[in-house]
Amino acid sequence: MTAAMYPGTFDPITLGHEELVRRISSLFDEVIVAIASSPRKDLMFSIDERIHLAKEVLSDLQNVNVIAYEGLTVDFAQKNNIQVVVRGLRSALDFDYELRLADMNRSLSEEIETIFLTPNKYAFVSSSLVREIASMGGGIISSINEVRNASEEQLLEECLERINFFLVHGTTTIEAKSGYGLTIEDELKSLKVIKRLNESSSLDIIPTFMGAHAFPPEFKNDHQGYVRLICEEMIPVVAEENLAEFCDVFCENGYFTLDDSRKILETAKEYGLTPRLHADEFVDSGAAGLSAEVGAISADHLMAVSDEGIQKMAESGVIATLLPGTTLFLGKNKYAPGRKIIDSGCDVALATDYNPGSCTIQSMPQIISLANLYCGLSTDEAFKGATWNGAKAINRGKKLGAILEGFQADILFWELGTIEEIAYWMGSDRILNVMKKGKLLE
Repeated sequence: MTAAMYPGTFDPITLGHEELVRRISSLFDEVIVAIASSPRKDLMFSIDERIHLAKEVLSDLQNVNVIAYEGLTVDFAQKNNIQVVVRGLRSALDFDYELRLADMNRSLSEEIETIFLTPNKYAFVSSSLVREIASMGGGIISSINEVRNASEEQLLEECLERINFFLVHGTTTIEAKSGYGLTIEDELKSLKVIKRLNESSSLDIIPTFMGAHAFPPEFKNDHQGYVRLICEEMIPVVAEENLAEFCDVFCENGYFTLDDSRKILETAKEYGLTPRLHADEFVDSGAAGLSAEVGAISADHLMAVSDEGIQKMAESGVIATLLPGTTLFLGKNKYAPGRKIIDSGCDVALATDYNPGSCTIQSMPQIISLANLYCGLSTDEAFKGATWNGAKAINRGKKLGAILEGFQADILFWELGTIEEIAYWMGSDRILNVMKKGKLLE
């Protein structure tokens, strides 16, 4: 077996790194992404955070391991029986430095060979560039700052322009989450905007409190302090003002732990909020099992869910909400195992996961197409997931999602010959008219 290592600080791992690792994994039987602790460097991310990020990004590569190391690269290579060191060259400017490193490694150990690879794309994306963007307020911090700096009226005006696109694509009811303010004031502001949108639009909007979306910058080093804030102050006031039906938690390595999530969701239940979970999106963290334990109505994402987690969900009646648009949008290739989940006896719903960072798709017909192509669902299963099972995932299964006596008349009129054409006309919705509560929308 030929093993290779790809060393670096990966502060943080970038798309360029990911591309090279994927190519390396196709050339060697075993690949070790060796992350240098580099205690003398002024790094943005800790060694644990860099390992976690790399594992998330590379979780679908079975022959790739992510390991921390200290000291000389050649010493690590010899201890792990590695014969090849792979280095990436973004441009000709890198070559002289990298050649000197290769010569030094060769002088220390003649058995170690160095191979240089150039990226096919993303050559412009360096870790230092990513750190600079982050330090200037990019990513989720940018979204948090925008929500915090905006007034309720500004948020309402921006959202009113966007929500009508859901109706254009045939969606008549959505669930909307908070989670980009992460202070009591800004979470309440977000939920009040959702309430006003629901009152002013033909779209039905079901509110979810998601203060446990991430740890805000001011609690970066005090995660338990933020969990206490959610449980002791945010949830009580959200419930008192009747601003949400559900409470969601991003239960994932590097975000909210199983214990954190359990505490938040059990507190939410005490205040009358129904639990739901962002579960096992990047790695199997046990969140699917937790969703069964706390009686969650739905567990979302599930790209990395285990067989054990699926079984627990099926036994407890937790609905699996799949979000293939996010996988597509992020350029990943590991979709949720929809076929396995359905075969286990679990109801599967589909949703867009429309958000500013990882999916801007608003078309449920397109999501049906993706579920057909990549999640193993039949057309009938995907259609049911987008309608009745979707309604059940927001506790509306006795009112929405089917054409039955006593159900709300939310009906789409299609220019189609068969139901299979919904998925066939990918990205080109064949919707003629939308009826909401028995009235055709103009």
